[in-house]
Amino acid sequence: MTGRHVADYMAGSERARRTIVRDSKYRPIARLIQHERAKTAISAFLRDERTDCDILTQEAAKLRSQMTDTDFEREVLDNNADYIDAFVEAFPRIELPDAQRMAVEPDMRLTLSGVEVNPDIRFALQRTTRTNRVRTGFVALRYAKGRPLSKDSAYWQSSLLFGCRVRADDGNEAEPEAKLCVTIDALTGLAYPTDGKALSSFRNIEAAMLSIAERWNSVEPPEGAVVA
Repeated sequence: MTGRHVADYMAGSERARRTIVRDSKYRPIARLIQHERAKTAISAFLRDERTDCDILTQEAAKLRSQMTDTDFEREVLDNNADYIDAFVEAFPRIELPDAQRMAVEPDMRLTLSGVEVNPDIRFALQRTTRTNRVRTGFVALRYAKGRPLSKDSAYWQSSLLFGCRVRADDGNEAEPEAKLCVTIDALTGLAYPTDGKALSSFRNIEAAMLSIAERWNSVEPPEGAVVA
């Protein structure tokens, strides 16, 4: 499951949860639109602490002018350009914690109670306290065209980031900090940190993933679906 799906599952109704689990197990044959180009460009922009959005505007224009062979490829590029344009408009409202911004290993994954999760971490945050203690966090991006991210989903995704940071810091002197685990809504520019209950929330996520793992084999496909 993706970090997005985990967060939406934790925040969702029982009906929404069933749909998320079903769609995670039975993925459609049709290709899904991904926003990797946009997320990569925006993550680099934020990580490098840039303030001039011209470079992003140029990237969006480049995507829109890029030649494609299929309608699907055209749609992917245009959707990525829309993502970037939305972020540029929202950028003045984004407030991140005062901390060093650092690159992370690409495609970081973890296993929660038997369920493989891709938290889609875009970069890390780190600060040193006045007593010379290291505090750490992770940042994720969310975007849905025309639909702001719900506070509940954002909270759960940031709590997942906190749990990822706990595992990443295990055995070293750094300590995860809730306010440094942030999910950014690229549409609105709102940045949602988790809170002091983050560790408890992460344990709730682990318990939910165990429940999913236990009933995975009994999850039915969508009505009328042909399972290959």
